[in-house]
Amino acid sequence: MSGAAFVIEAARWWLWAGAAVAAAFLAIGIDRVDEDARGAYAFRPLLVPAILLVWPLVLWRWGRLELGGGDWAARYRPPRAVHLPVALILAAALAFALVAGLAVRQTWPANVSPMQIAPPGTVEP
Repeated sequence: MSGAAFVIEAARWWLWAGAAVAAAFLAIGIDRVDEDARGAYAFRPLLVPAILLVWPLVLWRWGRLELGGGDWAARYRPPRAVHLPVALILAAALAFALVAGLAVRQTWPANVSPMQIAPPGTVEP
């Protein structure tokens, strides 16, 4: 199996797992974790694309909220605790990508002269 075929197959399995999680979460879990979602069925199909992609996070949060009970402060503490480290990591990654991009940029060949492109329908001399 080539590398591209492996990536396509892995993406297919990832999306199938996400579809299973989306079906379970939208049918059972969303009513149990979010009181405001009870009876609101029109917006649930809008959540499907996001759940297909981030289903491990959905499973993790679903489990945390099921075990957390009614303590609202504890529900939102885990995501807020990682905001600063993630922001610092993203800033460092952006700086690294910028420096790496400037370091490996290509230079224009010295022996090629620029050429003006003629508009369509005209004959070049």
